[in-house]
Amino acid sequence: MNATRHQTLIAVALTITCVLTAQPTQADDVLTGAFLKKRTDAILGLMSFQLTPDVTTGSLSLNNEPTGNPDVFMITLGGGFTMSQDFPLYLEGTLGYSRYDPIFLASDGQVQRFVPTKWNTLSLTGGVGWDFPISEELKFRPIFNFSYGHVASDSVVAGTILENQTGEEFEFLQNGTLDVYGLGGTLMLDYERYRDKNEIDVELRYTNIKLKSFSDAPAAVQGSSNAQSLSLWTRWRAPTRFTAMNKPVRYVLEAAHTSYFGDMRGALGFKALNSLGVGLELDSSAREKIISRTRLVFRYQFGNNVKGTSVGLAISF
Repeated sequence: MNATRHQTLIAVALTITCVLTAQPTQADDVLTGAFLKKRTDAILGLMSFQLTPDVTTGSLSLNNEPTGNPDVFMITLGGGFTMSQDFPLYLEGTLGYSRYDPIFLASDGQVQRFVPTKWNTLSLTGGVGWDFPISEELKFRPIFNFSYGHVASDSVVAGTILENQTGEEFEFLQNGTLDVYGLGGTLMLDYERYRDKNEIDVELRYTNIKLKSFSDAPAAVQGSSNAQSLSLWTRWRAPTRFTAMNKPVRYVLEAAHTSYFGDMRGALGFKALNSLGVGLELDSSAREKIISRTRLVFRYQFGNNVKGTSVGLAISF
C-alpha cells in the first residue's frame, strides 16, 4: 500500500486465519533427496508470498484440516513512501517470516513412519523506484526489487526414524540452513485523489522477483522460485460525524485482489486471493508531530478453498 501524500506508511497485519481444505496425501512424500529438492522449491515458493506489502497475504495460516495441525504460517510487515513531489524517489520495504511444516514418509522397506519437519524462513525485501506523473493524480512507478532470505530447519525427529538414512540431505532436515537472494522488479500505476469530502487510493501492481539459493547446502536441498503476482488494491476514506483530537474520524472501505503466476500459482492451493475491509482512521496531525494518522481495518479474505479474517494496523508519519 502507498502512503498518503508526502508521508511514510508502515502497515502491519496483526492477525489472519485462513483454513485450507487439503488432502493428507498431498503432504506425504517418500523421504529421498529428490523429494527434499521438491520441498525446498516449495518453501522458496512460500517465501514468494512475503516479498511485497500485500494486504491479502499480510499474515497467513494454512491448516491441514484432517489433523488440525498448521502446515503454513506467515506474517509480514511492510510499507512504502515517496520522498516528495519535487524529488519523487519511492522507497519500500517488507520484512517477512514463515513456518513451513511438510510431512515426509520414511520407510525401511517394511515399515513406514511419518516424519514431521519444521522449516522457518526470514526474508527482507527492498524496493527503489521513481514516480513519473501521468496526470496530477496518476503516477507510473517502476521499482527495482531485491531480497535476502534465510531458511532454517529445526526438525527434532527420533533417531530410529532416520537411522537407516544417510547423506547430507538428511542431515539438513535436522539442523540445516539455506541462504536465498532475489532480484526483480515491479511496475505500478498509483492513483491518488484527495478531497475534503473523501480520499481515494487505487494501485495496480505487477511484481516479478526471481529467488535462488546460494549457500553451500547439499544440491538436494538447493532451490529456486519465480515470484510473479498482479494485484489491484483500492481504498475509500471519508469523514464521519465524530471528531477526535480536533480532527474528524474517518471511516475506511477497502478492496483488493491478487492473482499469482509462475511458481506461486497454486503453490498454496489457490491461484488468487481477495480481500474486503472496513475500518476507522484517527487523524492526530493537529496534536502529534510524528504520527499523523492511525488506521485500524478489519478484513475478510477469500479464494479457492481458502477463507479467513484479519485485523490490520497502519500508521502514517
